[in-house]
Amino acid sequence: MLVAPLALSLSNLAACDRFASAEPSPPNVPPLKSITPAPFGTAIKASQIDDPDWIALARANVSQLTPEWEMKMEYILANGLDRPNFDRSDRIAAFARAEGMAMHGHTLIWYAQGKEAFAGLSGAGFDRAFDGYIATVAGRYRGKVRSWDVVNEPILDDGSGLRDCHWSARYGHDGYILRAFEKARIADPDAILFLNEYNQESVPAKGAQFLKLVERLLKAGCPLQGLGLQSHLWIDIPEGVIAAFMREIGQFGLPIHVSELDCTLRTENRLDLSSQADRIAAQGARVTELASAFAALPRAQQFAFTVWGLRDTDSWYRQGDKDDGRDKPLPFDSFGRPNPMAAAIAAGFKTPA
Repeated sequence: MLVAPLALSLSNLAACDRFASAEPSPPNVPPLKSITPAPFGTAIKASQIDDPDWIALARANVSQLTPEWEMKMEYILANGLDRPNFDRSDRIAAFARAEGMAMHGHTLIWYAQGKEAFAGLSGAGFDRAFDGYIATVAGRYRGKVRSWDVVNEPILDDGSGLRDCHWSARYGHDGYILRAFEKARIADPDAILFLNEYNQESVPAKGAQFLKLVERLLKAGCPLQGLGLQSHLWIDIPEGVIAAFMREIGQFGLPIHVSELDCTLRTENRLDLSSQADRIAAQGARVTELASAFAALPRAQQFAFTVWGLRDTDSWYRQGDKDDGRDKPLPFDSFGRPNPMAAAIAAGFKTPA
């Protein structure tokens, strides 16, 4: 998901403190990286490397890192195609190596980025820039990343088809995806290559479109090796649909990455849950279902289980003027104490289903 780093206001921190004092004591949860044989991951911003509290929390709970923003095209090409900027992604890679953590590359090609950098290019010039970007970025981190999200979010929100974008305008909807995977395979023969998407489990038409796309890519000989299930969950997703979709994508036999898990206490469909406690209980049910379904996959298909941040205040849901300090979309609160969500993750891994 597109996430831009924004400063947390002092008023929001005060709200966090006020609501935290009124809630029950944090649950007792083991280090999250100890609850699953697969890597337990988190998103990371380079600025967090300067936060000793974040580092301590990550060391205790995490074995894999996904750069949240600074490995995306918009950041790398902010100064143009001829001046790629790797300062922050290099710093994250160095931190991961120093800490003995794996690193998942995110992301090479995304419909939402690159239009400005590629403006004015056409024909062979566009091809050279597209291929060269993938070769440069994936080649730079060869041996430093375990895997890549090669293509991110190609499907329309309503599931009616694939998104029109500057990439599809040149190569076709499936064509740009195939080309990106082929070039990524050349640039890094050892990385596991993923297709990453969101809302497959909660929007049936989108889930069906994702399955059809995977089938087409595999039939076309695409070096697609893994499937990313972002898992930006809502508490009013109907019971059972998360597990059902996990079983469906598991039938391909490819590694599955729960790649960007968070679960807001807000409701997409405006389900009336009268209290914060009701919302937290609904969140726990959804997150436990996800973890349980992931744990039920064959071990070879359990690639990694990644949360989109560790502390509530790190979340994109907790940025901006609408934050009232009450949303708890991540495993730890603003002070690094376990949220009920952390207990829900642990419970799911104890009861595969």
